Amino acid sequence: MANILVMIPSGEVYDHDCVRWYSYQNIQRSINHYHNIGDAFVYDSSLKLLTFDRLDVVEIREFKQEVVDRANAEYDYVFLRGSNYIHDHMTWPEGTEQVLSKLRIPVIAFGVGAQAPATGKLTLSDESKRIWQMFADKSTTLGVRGTYTAEVLWDLGIKNVRIVGCPTAFRNRDPELRIDLPALESVRNVGITMRREVSSHYSPDVKTYLTRHRDFVKDMSRRFDTVLMMQGEVEEKKLLWGTDEQKAEAWNELHNNNWLKSWYFDEELDELYRSRLWYSDVVADYENIVRSKDLVLGYRLHGNLMALSNGTPSVYFSYDSRTAEFAETFAIPCYDVYSDKPFVLEEYWDQSLFEKFNRTFYQRYRDMREFLDENYIPHRMPSPTARKTPQRKAA
Repeated sequence: MANILVMIPSGEVYDHDCVRWYSYQNIQRSINHYHNIGDAFVYDSSLKLLTFDRLDVVEIREFKQEVVDRANAEYDYVFLRGSNYIHDHMTWPEGTEQVLSKLRIPVIAFGVGAQAPATGKLTLSDESKRIWQMFADKSTTLGVRGTYTAEVLWDLGIKNVRIVGCPTAFRNRDPELRIDLPALESVRNVGITMRREVSSHYSPDVKTYLTRHRDFVKDMSRRFDTVLMMQGEVEEKKLLWGTDEQKAEAWNELHNNNWLKSWYFDEELDELYRSRLWYSDVVADYENIVRSKDLVLGYRLHGNLMALSNGTPSVYFSYDSRTAEFAETFAIPCYDVYSDKPFVLEEYWDQSLFEKFNRTFYQRYRDMREFLDENYIPHRMPSPTARKTPQRKAA
């Protein structure tokens, strides 16, 4: 058992290893604030992998010597919650460098990732370069999302990296997890992970992104009983839980956005927004809803991964380096949003594609477990059993 600290948490912890947003009981406190509940998925999943007695937060917004002294005296290690920290717009809290320089306990990067711009090469600030070198110096290895992130760090001279994917994949601690497809004709209930927010900084073609997104949602909703799963967007929260005034404000905001009114909303999607939206500030609610679905697919990296980690089939929609890297890390069936052909579900409903995921998951599970072991982190991940070669029946 261990006393541990988390750097940059996302949500409040209850029942030892469960996470929900801070104001989940009073949505009006955060209804005007966008928080990506996917970050809480990663935090919740990280805690479910670790063995610990006590958990606290290490503050890095400003340096306080007494806080660092207490961390060094009372805690065994600090982990940085996995997220998309390595990009050219990253600004670290003011006290980060000084806190890291004074910590004498290990500091573990737990499934971190890099984000490439839509065009050109990723350029990190001098501050980011120094901070990542400090993380590397304070741990045996850095746990990173995939090959691209490993290459970015390697180019900085940081070579003690291990590709582990993301803790969300392993949240149920099942080394034998598999995806076995049912007959497509039996699929009825489908979750669609939505991301209508898009940036030209990361998307090379916003028009294609939004029109493909719209057409995909409409097509799936004509075929199946769908739920449109949001991840914390302000306007969608207001449509679900706001006052009449807030709902009207949100509807106007969505329909007055030039990109959305030109390439996204139409009468059919408007009706789906009125009848099919879903969101929760509690991670466990997401786990329950993906378990109830025959299929979850779409644009959200962690929403799709929550489904896969619970044995529910999922297909990724790749639109930036982050989603492409993640699909590659786990060999997840993936549709390129910018390809020259529309999405056809039947082309991805192929057990041989998911066998690639099954095999890769088994290997990544071992990678994550070895990462924790080599950093001397107590954990709850069972050892994978040796897979047996199927015996052929005698003729």
